[in-house]
Amino acid sequence: MQDTDLLLSLAEIAGVFVGFGALISVRSSGASDAHEITYIRSVVTLAIWVVIAALAPVIVSRYDLAGHELWLACSLLALVLLLGQWIVNERTTESRELGAAYSRAQTVGVVASYLGLMIPMIAALVLVVLGLFPDQEPALYLTAVGLGLFMGALTLLLLVFLQGPRPTASDPVALSATGGSSA
Repeated sequence: MQDTDLLLSLAEIAGVFVGFGALISVRSSGASDAHEITYIRSVVTLAIWVVIAALAPVIVSRYDLAGHELWLACSLLALVLLLGQWIVNERTTESRELGAAYSRAQTVGVVASYLGLMIPMIAALVLVVLGLFPDQEPALYLTAVGLGLFMGALTLLLLVFLQGPRPTASDPVALSATGGSSA
């Protein structure tokens, strides 16, 4: 398999994200804000998904699977893990609190930015599963893993920018700067 070194490098980078997420979560006795917890959980689960998805072809290819069979098995694993991750993350109390706390504009902005990455990521994996472009399957799979890594990086960046006190209803200037309403 020609992309072994690249996939291993992506797994290493994603491992660093897991470390950053863990480091952020344990600082100051851990995160207690729903925003922080949700973003830390997202960084860590996305990074673990990238590690598994990047290592899967390297490991599975050792069982003499190649070509479409290799990319099919890995893409199905990646899709199942992605679905499982989404279900688990969406069922948390912090995720529901975060959704309730966001204004409609904030929710649309965050969802649009993630869907802009998630849709092509899922589409690449589905194209591999369907076998429509057999010559492009390694590239499609690598694209999906790369987009997953980019989503993790974006989430980590959002987490960094979210650090600090949250505006309250008693602070109308700070509240209005975040798109909230004091009424």
